[in-house]
Amino acid sequence: MTVEVPNVSIDELVLHGRVRLEDLVDREGLDELCQTFVTLFGIPVRIYSSEGALLGGVAGEQELCAYVNTTTQGRKACAAIVGTVKAREPDGTGDVVTTCFTGAAYRILALEYDGRRVGRLIVGPFLPNNVVDVPASLLGVDPSVAKDRAWSLLGKMPLAKAETITRIAAHFKAALDLILFSGHKALITNKMHLASVRESYRQLEEKTTRLQEAFDRLKELDRLKSNFLATVSHELRTPLTSIIGYSEMLSEGLAGEMKPEQHEFVKTIHDKGEQLLSLIMGLLELSKLESGTMRMTMRTIRIDPVLSDVVSTLTPAARKRVIKLELDIGPNLPDLRGDPDRLRQVFLNLVENATKFTPEGGSITLRARTVEAESDGTEEEAGLSLLAPTRTRVEVRVIDTGIGIPAHERPKVFDPFYQVDSSTTREYGGAGLGLSIVKRLVEAHGGTIRIEENRPRGTVFVVSLPQAPLSAAQATSAT
Repeated sequence: MTVEVPNVSIDELVLHGRVRLEDLVDREGLDELCQTFVTLFGIPVRIYSSEGALLGGVAGEQELCAYVNTTTQGRKACAAIVGTVKAREPDGTGDVVTTCFTGAAYRILALEYDGRRVGRLIVGPFLPNNVVDVPASLLGVDPSVAKDRAWSLLGKMPLAKAETITRIAAHFKAALDLILFSGHKALITNKMHLASVRESYRQLEEKTTRLQEAFDRLKELDRLKSNFLATVSHELRTPLTSIIGYSEMLSEGLAGEMKPEQHEFVKTIHDKGEQLLSLIMGLLELSKLESGTMRMTMRTIRIDPVLSDVVSTLTPAARKRVIKLELDIGPNLPDLRGDPDRLRQVFLNLVENATKFTPEGGSITLRARTVEAESDGTEEEAGLSLLAPTRTRVEVRVIDTGIGIPAHERPKVFDPFYQVDSSTTREYGGAGLGLSIVKRLVEAHGGTIRIEENRPRGTVFVVSLPQAPLSAAQATSAT
């Protein structure tokens, strides 16, 4: 099927097929153009729109007209002539003359642009060169009109031949045409720019709507995923707990003595069950964090005992792998606001992760220091930095001498289920949930976590936690 595209002009597209004189040039410009021609030729000119509105002209009244307007009948006759001139449209030739009872004349010419009539040009009043005496129509308009007075004032009216008026009108139209062309070009450019902006805005609104719909769908899918993981994990944990419990009872001989090979099989069942339970618990914690249902008991605590407990808990596992585990706590660490159990979980996870990726003979160090918060560089903060209270934080670094994390992988390791080595034959196990849970727990405490490179090898995880708000007495003593 062939679709015919109509031949549409730019004017029809952006101006709806209508060019108006008042849209192409401003009134001040038209007034200046009219004033120029009055100055050059002494003949009044006025410009009217196609709807009859005065767009430009030079104000002023001929002395003869002012004199006639002093009489009652003359004033009425002048008003009638002015009304006729304003209302009269040029004929097919675009040129018509209206004669006044005073003997003066008005030349009414059509103004056209780009083949369209856009207005009228009225030249006059002027006195034709064939007027050699006071017209009878002037003397008869009112008995009080004096012939001598009328003749002297007729002599002051601009005198012009028809050919002169034609040349004046032609020059005026040529000058106006140049102005209209420039205005037309600017108007089309402006209209096309506005049309382009509107179209761009419309497309942007459509894309924003689609993105919002996609975001809402993804958000709903994420919620359903979290609910699914929570439900499945909870349902899996119950039978898995039974499997682990029964395997422990079998290992202890509660169901009878087992052969060494059977004991090894039961131990494998128990170990794999514990591993699977750890994964399920991770899924449960992740779903709670994502849904905001994880409960945390926030109180004022110190980080020292939390880190000491982590080191004492994991020291046996580190010794088994011939890894040196050290704790380095700086002096005068401030109090923190947090849940000690969740913070313990954070650093247990980080140290266990470091232990898994550190070879024999390596080392892992937990180092805690007090630091001053860095300014975010905003203008307001920079201007008030001298008056703002000091923002103290505690930074805990987990430093290992392991295999390290490539720079391009560091932004991704905190994503759920992400593995640096995602192959089926990877050397190191895990579901990729630990660091994601760590990040969410740290952020729940108002903190941040980042990765630094430990040259020449290894990785440094930096956990930054804000100081607990000072009490009124502490704030007073600090100042």
